[in-house]
Amino acid sequence: MELLNCIKIILTFVFFSVVANMKSSGKSGKSKKGKEGKQKDEAELRAEQEEAERLEKERLYQQHLEKLEAKYQRERESELAELNSLKQKFLSAQQWKMDYKEQAKWERYLSCDGTPDPTVPQEINTFMSLWRDHQEEDVQLVMEKEEVVLNLIEKLEFHLLEASPDEITEEQRNQYQEFILQLQDLLHQKYNEATLNLLKTASMYEDPETGNMHTVIKDKNTTFCIWVNLKKKARFKSHVFQEAGHSFDLPKSLALSGVAVRLLHTRYDHVSPLWVQCQGLPRQEASDSEDSAEHPKDTGQGPGQEEEKGREELSVPAAEETCSEGRKSAASLKENSSNTDDTKDTEEATEKNSDILDAASQDEDAAPQEEAGGGEEAAQAVDLQQLAPLGGVYRIEALQPPPRARRVGDWSAVELLDVGLEVYPYSPEEAEDGTQAAVQITLRLPDNVIYFQVPVIARWDPEGQQWRTDGISNITYEAEEKSITFGMGAFYTVALLQDAHLNLPYQAWELHPTGVDEGLFTVTAAFATIQIQIKDNQCMLSSVVVEEEEVLSHITGKWMSPFALREALKRAGVNIFPADYSPKYVPVPTKAALAEVKAYEQMALLAAAFAFAHSKWNGEAGPEQVVFKVSEHLTAGSAKDNDWSLYVFSGEKVQNLQLTETSEAFSEELGEESEFHSTLYHMLKDSASNEAMDKVERAGFLFIDSVYQLLLATRVLAYS
Repeated sequence: MELLNCIKIILTFVFFSVVANMKSSGKSGKSKKGKEGKQKDEAELRAEQEEAERLEKERLYQQHLEKLEAKYQRERESELAELNSLKQKFLSAQQWKMDYKEQAKWERYLSCDGTPDPTVPQEINTFMSLWRDHQEEDVQLVMEKEEVVLNLIEKLEFHLLEASPDEITEEQRNQYQEFILQLQDLLHQKYNEATLNLLKTASMYEDPETGNMHTVIKDKNTTFCIWVNLKKKARFKSHVFQEAGHSFDLPKSLALSGVAVRLLHTRYDHVSPLWVQCQGLPRQEASDSEDSAEHPKDTGQGPGQEEEKGREELSVPAAEETCSEGRKSAASLKENSSNTDDTKDTEEATEKNSDILDAASQDEDAAPQEEAGGGEEAAQAVDLQQLAPLGGVYRIEALQPPPRARRVGDWSAVELLDVGLEVYPYSPEEAEDGTQAAVQITLRLPDNVIYFQVPVIARWDPEGQQWRTDGISNITYEAEEKSITFGMGAFYTVALLQDAHLNLPYQAWELHPTGVDEGLFTVTAAFATIQIQIKDNQCMLSSVVVEEEEVLSHITGKWMSPFALREALKRAGVNIFPADYSPKYVPVPTKAALAEVKAYEQMALLAAAFAFAHSKWNGEAGPEQVVFKVSEHLTAGSAKDNDWSLYVFSGEKVQNLQLTETSEAFSEELGEESEFHSTLYHMLKDSASNEAMDKVERAGFLFIDSVYQLLLATRVLAYS
């Protein structure tokens, strides 16, 4: 009985313990759920508060923008008027250039140096007639006269490029173009006459070792190499022109023949412009200076291209045989960077430059022009918009020596032929080995040109008026020795070509002042870093660094006009100047032409006291805006990284950005304490020092114009 009572007591205790635990557990679960619910409510409340704060912040920011926009609209007219007053400096530069040209023309007239004015038909016709009638030419004299002829051609080309439609008539334009062709033809004719005179006396200059004749005559424009096979021995089928570094190796059939080999290297290119003219394309020269060393055009047809005509007289094609219509239309077109010089109002200049850049951007998606004759023909024909000849032109020709003098008793007899210089009647099929090239050539590359890649060798096709890559084989390039060896299926005029856009787009650029009306413009391209000093109306190549080595010493440290420097760099193989067709070959984002041109104008106006540089966000800003870095710059040296501010400019409105170069994504959020302005001038004036703005006001118009010309020529806001 007691045991039963004990069991009941124990069971009762266990029962109440379980009940107590269940109650305790229930209370704990309810407490936990309540806490989680409370936390969720707090999070939702916090999110609502944050969203409300964000919306309020956006509302206030939008209100702020609306106020700034209203102020911008109120001040826009006055700001533009003040900027236009400052832009009168461009017109002052225009007037100075016109006065300078008139003065130079007057000084040339007073000098009476015997050279004709190429724009006066009587004078240029008299000059050509007198030289044409002078028969006793030698190579040295032709080289001396060549300097005068090249100068006359250059003046005519500049006149064609600079003159506006109301300055010369279409008849005058065509006449000047014909003068250029006649001067080129006459120059080449005189080289042929001098060659013939030299060949008539070849036996007087026999090499005692080989019995053959050879000589090298050269100056700064031309290298004349000739070899005459007098002994006709197979073991002397090759020759090295030691003074020039060029050499050749003939097939056996030519080594046993009486043949002369002429290699005429002109450091100017008279041939390639014919392709441009026949395509009806605009030439790519600017027109802001007469100081350019640019060289003119040539017919491109010489003895080497006429081997199939046998003993026909060597001739140069007449002007009407070389795409005259295309030439006339091309001559009437002008290049972009000098359009400011042809306007009477700054706004017209801006619109004209922007129209040209706009036309270029519209062609961005257009395919390069196809050559006639199908895909294979197009692959062999060279597109000179993509590949540019460098180092001049090499005419490699097989010539027929005139009859040699014979001894007849005490007399010396020679057969006189009134046929001029003749092509040697040779074709590759006559060679014993049908697979052998007519000739193997080794050319020493010019020291004043940089080839960043293996040059493309092309031959001139006078019939098709184009450069072609077929007929050239077995190419060996020695970069360290600066030489290239190749075989040719016949005798050709050849050139070495390089991709015209391999240094585009730029990796970076910077422009900063270095003194009163002085600045330094630095462009970092794919293969080179180029530094250009600017002072007043001139520029100087400070350095070109390639793989940590300075190059192009022949043009470094020389003051010249912006256009002359541009042409010198292009001829040296450092092309940082995009053409209107460049978007077809360079993948760059399209930029609105008006925004680009206005940015260059205003950057130039401010360049006396502010530094400008590349921003990686420029490509992210869209086609209607440009983005660049700006820093007030009153001390020597480049600006520090933390001194730069970012600005976005549409051509109509400019604003300072909160964005930095290290930001994660592009944003147009307005910088703190910043406003909208119609001009970059007023934008920078808000935060600039008085000293900086005084420098801007005092900046010389020639310096401003030079900066503008460089910026417009390089188009750093579109090609970086």
